[in-house]
Amino acid sequence: MATVTIMDPVTRIEGHMKVEVSIDTVGGQQQIVDARCTGTLFRGFEKLLEGRNPHDATVITPRICGVCPISHSLSSVMALEDAAQFMVPENARVIRNLVLGSNFVMSHILHFYLLAALDFVPGPQAQPWQSAWQVDLRSGSGLGQVSQNIAAAVEARRRAHEMGAIFAGRMPSGHTYIPGGVTAVPKQQDIDQFRGHLNWLINFINSAYLPDVQAVAAAYGDYYGIGAGSKNLLAFGVFDLDDMGQQRLLGRGQYEQALGQVQPVDLQAITESVTYSWYNDAGNNLNPSEGVQEAVYPKGQAYSWLKAPRYGSQYKPYETGALARMYVNGDYRDGISVMDRHAARAQETLKIAEAMVGWLGELRVGQPVYADYACPTDGTGIGLTEAPRGALGHWMRVTDSRLDKYQIITPTCWNASPKDSQGVAGPMEQALIGTPVMDPSKPIEALRVIHSFDPCLSCAVHVMQPDGKATIVKAGSV
Repeated sequence: MATVTIMDPVTRIEGHMKVEVSIDTVGGQQQIVDARCTGTLFRGFEKLLEGRNPHDATVITPRICGVCPISHSLSSVMALEDAAQFMVPENARVIRNLVLGSNFVMSHILHFYLLAALDFVPGPQAQPWQSAWQVDLRSGSGLGQVSQNIAAAVEARRRAHEMGAIFAGRMPSGHTYIPGGVTAVPKQQDIDQFRGHLNWLINFINSAYLPDVQAVAAAYGDYYGIGAGSKNLLAFGVFDLDDMGQQRLLGRGQYEQALGQVQPVDLQAITESVTYSWYNDAGNNLNPSEGVQEAVYPKGQAYSWLKAPRYGSQYKPYETGALARMYVNGDYRDGISVMDRHAARAQETLKIAEAMVGWLGELRVGQPVYADYACPTDGTGIGLTEAPRGALGHWMRVTDSRLDKYQIITPTCWNASPKDSQGVAGPMEQALIGTPVMDPSKPIEALRVIHSFDPCLSCAVHVMQPDGKATIVKAGSV
């Protein structure tokens, strides 16, 4: 049996990740028989927020990730507003949806073309593109067009960023979300400019993205049977369609394979295991509202800085992401696999982009975008939404006008979690086990599984201690 550490090759993800897989021959076929996913840097944002003014969370948490900062910004303001039982004006709700929708469209296009497609097709044969592993890639109708569209996707990603920046002020780390609403005041010229970008992107999704995913799926049809994982799916829901937050474009729910149906999410049933994580075991299997962030390194058999979020009394691992959202919402029920994740993500991109056309029509020039907000001196709040990669939650407690507790569960913590206190592997680890591998020195098949989850380790691990002397940057005149 061979143990392969996939570390440097796991590029084309956001952040730092190590995956160890054990490969053995089973039934005459080489396949992965064990897997361990490791977040390699300490996650410290929760500790950074302790003792701060609650409003600081809306500025600090978006820096957790440069790909999905909008989702963190929204979660933080939702938690603050939840603590005060506060409702924002309609214009603010719509602008929040438009900015977040821009981020989703950008991220999904980025993921397929620049992070995942190169596992299936050759990249452009010119600078700045770097060479990849020399592995056998399949041929098929439309795959050449996929390769050609990789460069075109860079423009699509740029346009999506520029579109979001119209109301976000800047992208990727927009500054428009604040407790009480947004800072952007819509003008007709902004709406028209946004619509121009959106129409171009909808055309790209229909003429390039969707056909390209279908072409890859046709050539790699066996990947509809590879990488299923836990087969439990969870979504917090996203894109409020009413001011009370009762209706969403993509709803909240959880699907447990054993029950075979979508059911409501019980927030008290969420726990975080740290048995195989580098944290104090005193914080094991706590609900995030009571979670702690006390690092312990090294620690026994622990192998990751990611905690292991679990759901239900039996602490089951749940997959989150576009497939989970579309499955829970009833828009995609074809299956759970590597290729189903790509197909569901592409279809979700179109669904969101088309919904944005309607949201633009709901904006009212001259109507308020903000209402006076006051954070309570004591209280708790929860902000639940979705990042492109899956369910995102911020839990906070305010005591004497200061953040007494702040806990975050990111999509990649759900998906790439280590084993839990029951010894059960996380969704990505489960998805890797059983994957056939042709060449253990170039396990492209494992990368196809990993990339299908679109892991974002920037969201899961944040702080490192660099070697050498500290670099001091000063602002102002020299």
